[in-house]
Amino acid sequence: MEPRDDDPVSDTTAEPAVLVRGLHKAYGTVQAIEGIDLTINRGEIFGLLGPNGAGKTTTVEILEGFRPRDAGEVSVLGWDPSIDRSEIQRRTGIVLQTTGVDPYLTVRETVSMYATFYDRPRPVDEVIHTVGLDAKRDERVSRLSGGQQRRLNMAMALVGDPELLFLDEPTTGFDPSARHEAWQAVKELADMGATVVLTTHYMDEVQFLADRVAVIVSGRIVAEGPPSMLGSRDQERAVIRYRLPDGMEPPADLGTRTGSDLGMVELEVDDPVAPLNQLTSWALANGVPLDGLEVARPTLEDVYLALTGGTEAVTDADPEHARGQDVAR
Repeated sequence: MEPRDDDPVSDTTAEPAVLVRGLHKAYGTVQAIEGIDLTINRGEIFGLLGPNGAGKTTTVEILEGFRPRDAGEVSVLGWDPSIDRSEIQRRTGIVLQTTGVDPYLTVRETVSMYATFYDRPRPVDEVIHTVGLDAKRDERVSRLSGGQQRRLNMAMALVGDPELLFLDEPTTGFDPSARHEAWQAVKELADMGATVVLTTHYMDEVQFLADRVAVIVSGRIVAEGPPSMLGSRDQERAVIRYRLPDGMEPPADLGTRTGSDLGMVELEVDDPVAPLNQLTSWALANGVPLDGLEVARPTLEDVYLALTGGTEAVTDADPEHARGQDVAR
């Protein structure tokens, strides 16, 4: 995507798409966001994870310009969303969980209508092709599948030629096939140069899509980095698992039987190389089979649950959901 002539950022490849420092937001006595710092680079897919009410929705709505902040610095594509909301809207696209679309319009009619909202829209047919709806161009919205409707939502956001795309729980309620269709569409958008900010509850979605992820809990960022690094951050939690024949006990230094399955043995280690060598040497010397032998590291979901405590926070949205009311511009 080409930089706009009136973009205040002189080097769009060097400046981050989103820069947040010391962001605060409260609703009455409830602190929804407490000092968040974020840097989202141009061209990356950035995931925001957190339990309901953690502050991720409020954070995104502030970035979009639909909710004022109490304190802190925020720059979105070089603009302050609290001052330059209209400039940001010209450069961003938003895909919500649900969008009010006339079910009797065709795909092309819908995208054409949304194109009129922008000064410099992309060609309608090109956008329809990008999201993979060529075969459904003349199909009415009411006859689209769930995955096809999500692709249409993406087309509606893309037609304004956005530099930055916000995706709010993009595959909620999708079947596995539709989810993978939507994931592929998001990957294609990033390949075209768009920056994507993704909020989701699905660990596999973040693992597949995101270049980096931030975990928000009670209004604070508690972890940030590539999904693979978050998943392996607790290296001391590596676990060697194997199954022994009934009635056989492992040597004391090679693990203990688990309570849930008396045939399974688990051994927690810092580094599995030496213990694995010791275990396999013992098994070979004694003719003992090690059924199901594996070395397991904490998954992203394991780390997420550990960071969030598996609990829900106080809701982070007030009764007026400004973004949903104002997204059709």
